Amino acid sequence: MDRHNMYMQRCIELAQLGAGYVSPNPMVGAVIVYKDKIIGEGYHQKYGGPHAEVNAVNDALTKHPDAEQLLKQSTIYVSLEPCAHYGKTPPCADLIIKHQIQKVVIGCRDPFDAVNGKGIEKLMAAGVDVQVGVLEQECEDLNKRFFTRVQKQRPYVILKWALTANGYFAPADGSQFWITKPEAKTLVHKWRAEENAILVGKNTVLADDPKLNVRYWTGNNPKRIVIDRSLEIDQSFAIYDQSVETIIFNEVKTGIEGKVKYIALEDFDKFVPQYILFQLYLQDIQSVIIEGGAQTLNSFIEAGLWDEARVFTGSAMLQNGVFAPLIGGQLFEHTMVGNDMLKIYHNK
Repeated sequence: MDRHNMYMQRCIELAQLGAGYVSPNPMVGAVIVYKDKIIGEGYHQKYGGPHAEVNAVNDALTKHPDAEQLLKQSTIYVSLEPCAHYGKTPPCADLIIKHQIQKVVIGCRDPFDAVNGKGIEKLMAAGVDVQVGVLEQECEDLNKRFFTRVQKQRPYVILKWALTANGYFAPADGSQFWITKPEAKTLVHKWRAEENAILVGKNTVLADDPKLNVRYWTGNNPKRIVIDRSLEIDQSFAIYDQSVETIIFNEVKTGIEGKVKYIALEDFDKFVPQYILFQLYLQDIQSVIIEGGAQTLNSFIEAGLWDEARVFTGSAMLQNGVFAPLIGGQLFEHTMVGNDMLKIYHNK
């Protein structure tokens, strides 16, 4: 493997450690190399905390007594363009210039308006040798949620459902029916920990009384989003347990009761997916996983407002019921999760 690619791959691996903790900021990893040896590395660990470049420089300063001199002869690899503006932390481009790091290798540009080339320009103006585009596609994929929010003004949307071996989504009477095995449930809870929010419709809540948390995994619980047009869900259901921030989209009221926020939409007969995603965007929700029911999933599919679909097929059968949604897009991956087949589609 090319050395640049090898060190950038390490940046990506480090950046992924921040999944579920840095949103709405991007995940970023940084590696500092002196004479083909890594002398410092770091990643963005927590929203509002030091950026990857800061952690990498501090790592080098901690490990090497002569780090100040080593940095002047080093190359820093970073998966995303260093920032050039004051946000919650000082500009990382200034930090690189301060320590006189001679070369910066960047995975991809940052599309955020306050950065978007400005970090590169500042470094080059200071005489730093800058190279951009190493493992560019992989670095863009790493932050597809961040890029979607910045470029499309909406969260990254993941659809998820399970269907029986003969194509049914749920029983006709709306009762609870588990299609997949425990291995799939564990994986779903891992997915939940990686996203900002989880969205379901009223019928899913009434049928399953879901907690919508990550009790089978370790991580942060996502915000809960529920579509309940006429506020028919009783306060005794788990979504009202005040354990995590919950948003109820409806047409009756707007207000806040503890951790439950009610948002009334102006028109529930059209553009509901669009209205919901825009409201989530305004609240810095960068990604949402939509888990049902069939009507809710179909509304986002029909609007074309989805980025990934993760579809399990189990061995269970139903004689009749609600048919599973039909999805287009490009089949990206298929694999077995226990005894269940998982197919992942991308919306192209």
